[in-house]
Amino acid sequence: MKKIFLSIFPIILIDQILKIYVKTHFELGKGVPIFSFFWIFFVENPGMAYGISIAPGYFGKIFLSFFRFIVVLFIFFFLYKNIKKKSSNYLIIPTIFILSGAIGNLLDSFLYGLLFDTGTIYNQESHKWISYSGISNIFPWNGGYASLMKGCVVDMFYFPIFDIYIPYWTPFFGGYNFQFFKPVFNFSDFIISIGIILLLIFKKKIKHVKIF
Repeated sequence: MKKIFLSIFPIILIDQILKIYVKTHFELGKGVPIFSFFWIFFVENPGMAYGISIAPGYFGKIFLSFFRFIVVLFIFFFLYKNIKKKSSNYLIIPTIFILSGAIGNLLDSFLYGLLFDTGTIYNQESHKWISYSGISNIFPWNGGYASLMKGCVVDMFYFPIFDIYIPYWTPFFGGYNFQFFKPVFNFSDFIISIGIILLLIFKKKIKHVKIF
């Protein structure tokens, strides 16, 4: 147990420091260029990693938060069992990355609605997500912008490596802009992606591992 905590805590700490700093220093929907191809750009994501949404809407947000919690529990027990069995580090290290990132985004989803005074909420009358402008304050005296499990994940890394206009005469795709890489993501998303990539790279070395 101690080994798991010492492994994941630094990653979660870095993730939360970045998110809290961005949310309390940047206006939603605005950012600053570090390079032409790399921005710190603050957006809030009511869905999953990289803006993916599996269950939009008010109750979908609660479902997603609960789903994240179940996934975190599953990964934790899987990791704990394999550490006890002294499984290969080719499995342990990527799983630690995935668990750390999953906990990082779970904290946003569960707690940020309580911790901050402004954020993105779902309007049940218009059936749309509404974002409030301005810089957020942490620990507001009059309460947060949403209740438990209804917070949105903070994203900030934006890589518009290239943005090209496809001529209108091009079959199927003409008249559109193509941008790579368009999704905005956070440190937790990045760590989860690294963990998954490592599992794919070393899958031959861990192919005999059983989930339970």
